[in-house]
Amino acid sequence: MKRKRQIPVFILAVICGLSIGWMNNLQAQELNCTVNINDRQISGSSYDYVSELKGEIEEYLNGRRWTDDRFEENERIQCNMQVVLTNVDSQFNYTAEVVFSIRRPIYNTNQMSATLVISDSNWRFDYPQNKNLIYDELQFDELTSFLDFYAYIILGIDYDTFSELGGSTYFNRAQNIFELGQNAGTPGWGRSIGAQRNRYGLINDLTSSAYSDLRSAIYRYHRLGLDQFTLNPDLAREEVLEALSKIRDTKRMVSNNYLFDLFFGTKYTEITAIFRDAEQEKRNRAYNILRDTDPAHTSEYERLQN
Repeated sequence: MKRKRQIPVFILAVICGLSIGWMNNLQAQELNCTVNINDRQISGSSYDYVSELKGEIEEYLNGRRWTDDRFEENERIQCNMQVVLTNVDSQFNYTAEVVFSIRRPIYNTNQMSATLVISDSNWRFDYPQNKNLIYDELQFDELTSFLDFYAYIILGIDYDTFSELGGSTYFNRAQNIFELGQNAGTPGWGRSIGAQRNRYGLINDLTSSAYSDLRSAIYRYHRLGLDQFTLNPDLAREEVLEALSKIRDTKRMVSNNYLFDLFFGTKYTEITAIFRDAEQEKRNRAYNILRDTDPAHTSEYERLQN
């Protein structure tokens, strides 16, 4: 298998209990994404067909292969896409807000770990009735290019948790798509001035060498920390502490905090759980790092002092 991921023991056990027909899918697509469409703000019978968008996006994301690596059915990346349609005009130009959340298994357990929760409040796309969603990475389309961009972000984040800087190929592909949108002059795809909490800030930082240590720390957190927790919790906590220390050091050296806020916004309750039952010395070390690096969630981290 080309992909640099090992199959968790608990997943192998689950496979053995599943139907033979399901197991025969030896080379599945990478994504297993559930899409939910909220169209309550869209009124008028002319737009009733928008209910078809859920199934079309799911088929587009889940029905094609995005990489050259082999994925078994149980290895598919679990993701959820929440879409709120906020407006539509007479030309069937929609605006929407979207939240993506992705998860990966924690080895030797039956649990999943959220790896990213990210929102995008500036999606505009053309969706007339009977429009076909066609993949073309060289041709910009407001609907499918948005999906392509985030599909590669999801892949990159997932690969980064299984091998050090393993997601670089997919972040580079997402950057290419961003540049197509930027050249097209489409809203949501431009460079920004000031706070860069948007597609530009996301892909700019993910492909910048200034944030390589953050990405390496995320690998260490997941693969050397979480995945080893049931085998050796003390060693796993030390690895997580080292990862958090590296994240703190990196944050002190860069100007944009977007990636750090995404990481801690997704992970803060999980991090607290990792250290909740640790010895006091480790809890104190974790608390001091977290209070300095992620002050927004200090109230959660105070639990480590009880």
